[in-house]
Amino acid sequence: MAQLLRGWSSIDPRFKHIRPVVYTVSRVNFSGFTTPGGNGGNGTTGTGGSNHSTAWSRYNYYRQQEFLRPPNASGWQYYGGQQQRHYGMLIGRVLRGVLKLRYLVLGSAIGGGVTLNKRYEEWKDGLPDMKWLEEVFPDNEKWAGFTKNLLAVKDAVKDSIEIDPRLKQLSEHKLNEWRQWFDQRLDNAIEAAETQQNPQIESSFQNLSEFISELYGATKEELRAKNTVNAKGLSAEDSRKRVDTLQAQVDSLQTEIMNVQLKYQREVEKLEKENRDLRQQYLILKTNRKQPTKKRIKKSLIDMYSEVLDELSGYDTSYTTADHLPRVVVVGDQSSGKTSVLESIAQARIFPRGSGEMMTRAPVKVTLSEGPYHVAQFRDSEREYDLTKESDLAELRRDVEIRMRNSVRGGKTVSMDVISMTVKGPGLQRMVLVDLPGIISTQTVDMAPDTRDQIKHMTEHYMSNPNAIILCIQDGSVDAERSNVTDLVSQCDPLGKRTIFVLTKVDLAEDLADPNRIRKILSGKLFPMKALGYFAVVTGRGRKDDSIETIREYEEKFFKNSKLFQSGVTMSHQVTTRNLSLAVADRFWKMVRETIEQQADAFKATRFNLETEWKNNFPRLRESGRDELFEKAKGEVLDEVVNLSQVSAKKWEELMNSKLWEKLSSYVFENIYLPAAQSGSQNSFNTMVDIKLRQWAEQALPAKSVEAGWEALQKEFQHLMEVARRTPDHDDLYDNLKSAVIDEAIRRHSWEDKAIDMLRVIQLNTLEDRSVHDKQEWDQAVRFFEASVKDKLQATETTIGEMFGPSTSQKWLHWRSSTEEQNKRRQVKSELDKILDSDSKHSPTLSYDELTTVRKNLQRGNVEVETDYIRETWYPIYRRHFLKQALNRAYDCRKAYYLYSQQGSDCEVNCSDVVLFWRIQQVIKVTANALRQQVINREARRLDKEIKEVLDEYGEDDEKKLQLLTGKRVQLAEELIRVRQIQEKLEEFINALNLEK
Repeated sequence: MAQLLRGWSSIDPRFKHIRPVVYTVSRVNFSGFTTPGGNGGNGTTGTGGSNHSTAWSRYNYYRQQEFLRPPNASGWQYYGGQQQRHYGMLIGRVLRGVLKLRYLVLGSAIGGGVTLNKRYEEWKDGLPDMKWLEEVFPDNEKWAGFTKNLLAVKDAVKDSIEIDPRLKQLSEHKLNEWRQWFDQRLDNAIEAAETQQNPQIESSFQNLSEFISELYGATKEELRAKNTVNAKGLSAEDSRKRVDTLQAQVDSLQTEIMNVQLKYQREVEKLEKENRDLRQQYLILKTNRKQPTKKRIKKSLIDMYSEVLDELSGYDTSYTTADHLPRVVVVGDQSSGKTSVLESIAQARIFPRGSGEMMTRAPVKVTLSEGPYHVAQFRDSEREYDLTKESDLAELRRDVEIRMRNSVRGGKTVSMDVISMTVKGPGLQRMVLVDLPGIISTQTVDMAPDTRDQIKHMTEHYMSNPNAIILCIQDGSVDAERSNVTDLVSQCDPLGKRTIFVLTKVDLAEDLADPNRIRKILSGKLFPMKALGYFAVVTGRGRKDDSIETIREYEEKFFKNSKLFQSGVTMSHQVTTRNLSLAVADRFWKMVRETIEQQADAFKATRFNLETEWKNNFPRLRESGRDELFEKAKGEVLDEVVNLSQVSAKKWEELMNSKLWEKLSSYVFENIYLPAAQSGSQNSFNTMVDIKLRQWAEQALPAKSVEAGWEALQKEFQHLMEVARRTPDHDDLYDNLKSAVIDEAIRRHSWEDKAIDMLRVIQLNTLEDRSVHDKQEWDQAVRFFEASVKDKLQATETTIGEMFGPSTSQKWLHWRSSTEEQNKRRQVKSELDKILDSDSKHSPTLSYDELTTVRKNLQRGNVEVETDYIRETWYPIYRRHFLKQALNRAYDCRKAYYLYSQQGSDCEVNCSDVVLFWRIQQVIKVTANALRQQVINREARRLDKEIKEVLDEYGEDDEKKLQLLTGKRVQLAEELIRVRQIQEKLEEFINALNLEK
């Protein structure tokens, strides 16, 4: 018994120290100290026979006698000449004996410990099975919750309940007596066990063990039967009174608990308001204080998480496996009150409201965070809306509605584009909620045909995220059988591991619905779905102008006086929006902590794969996103605009001259020269030329000149771009963007209006001069006239060749043949050539008699033609005839300048054609010079400004950059950059989350 109380190795359970062990040397058997090879040792027996054994025994006897003999006065006595050797052997044997004694002691201690452990295990196995107690008593979490509730009740009632001092004194006295009795009995037992091994005590201990086994070996039914107290039977009237009394007490306690909870919430709100006021004063003082440097504002944890979600929504709008981060998805039937629940959680009426019509047309991501001021802000805007002001609330609701309507395109009713906003305020629970359009049963005529399916697909899309917390909103004022959302929720989350059920409009359901039915809903027994928790809330009185404070007061008053609560249908933690927001926030952050590491690892692996792919495909290029590539292309385009200003004045004038004549030549020949040349006389020719030139200069010539100058500017700019495109270091990735920017800038650009008026004055003054001043200008005019006539003659020959077919040489050399139409034309041409051969100065038109003659001649050859057909054939033939005559006159005028200078307009050689083209050439020269000055001084800079504006617009338009900057290189770089940004934000958030832990 003493060994059991003290334990082995002399451990005293009271004093916790090890007693010293004393060993008696007289009990040591030294006969075991033998040499190897002896019979009594561990060695083997020698092979020398019995004589050797006898001699060895005799030797051992004398050695033992010598060892046990006491020393004489002079010390130890030695015999023979081996005294020193015997002394050394004696010391060795003593040491060997002592070492062997040590091993014996250690072996005994270890063996004793093993034996004790074995006895303890046997005694423990003999105890009865106590696992049934786990079913009777609650687990640790329930004990903790029960203890917490008891402490809360203690705090609530400790000031109102006073214990009788006599009862308290009696309880303390009895407790002290029991404690003294137990200590005395324990001391007596330990003292008796230490005295001796008493068999009576051992038997008492055995009896105690049997009693314990009998006690705890009983079944639950036996214990209940033994401990059941038979109460005295009561009459029916007394039972009814007692039940009514108990029910009244229960109702009173529930009402009191509800009042305590409401009082606690009001106190918390009061403290939060005081904290907000103090925070505002602190920020005002901090703002007014002079600070030498601005510190970077530290982002809150929920803001960092919201930025991660925004990055992910831009990276993967389809919410595939790349985005499994938690978010609270608010789903429900249309007009079930889900938007009102979200507003109650955000403590502000921030969404547009309607009467039965669809108001939520796009997903709205609301990030709730705690802050000193109650403000809201869109993600892509810097404006903050003060939610304490009704004017700002109205503007916020209007902006939300505008954004929703703008997101709906192509005749759709709903959109997948996410509207992201942040709401900060004192006392707000930190979380991210997504409000979705309400599920509808029937489509109206003003909706798109696929609206119902699109809303259902969107809802399933968001709920399919395995880490999304589903906030299922059910209207309590309608029949449960009309619910559409519960089936969808049960399909996406059949086990209810991430669903929180919210019953709204309970104030309307109190009088309409059966209390038992509401009890089934809030206990999860009515709908075919499971949930983590069930809540009942009141989101308003049906008035649009009610504030959140008014709605909250109405909700508290309702649950305080509600029959549903007082009858035990709901528990206190299942009601009010505040309890709901606390539960949702707690579940949200729990889910975030469980999943954020997995997302970070997934993006880390994605980043590694993308970087490997980039190195394999583009080893010598740095990964640049669309924004960086756009900036580089922007610089190259602006560099080309700068090169435009480096073009020489001579080159500009050459460009303007060629472009002006290209634009004006047709009008000069068709409307001025040909009509004047066919007038019949030189005087009439000059008169008609003056009239037509003046009309032209006053009306069409300035505008045509500006048009020619603008086309010359475009041509030169495109030429510079083409030269840059042929350089060795050119990157064709920017070609589409450059072309689009230049085309858009050119489309927008227009020449200055005052340039036309300035050109008109210059051109009219130039055309007033009708005399060629020197031989050089005359020669230039003659060459200009010859070149112009040759160009027109060549164009006419081409037209004739197409009309009349190939010539004889072309038929033989190029194996070409004429068509039937061309043969017919050729027969008409032969008749018309006869007319021109007979009269070289024939007028431009055919007379009626000539037309009749040609038709009759063709009829004799069985060729039937109309008069218009003959005129159509006559025009190119006469034009070629006239141009050949004009070219001959140009040849004659090469050396006629002397006669012209002497005789003027009465010159024998008719050179009026040359004078006309000299005047036109002078107009072109002065116009080209004026346009060149305008390009260098004004238009190039204006074009530069237009290009910059287009580049700035395209720089802010992501769709344009996505359309114009394409290719595998761009897509891979964009994805790699986005994954890096997401990973960095995830790591930043994880570090902040770990610091908060």
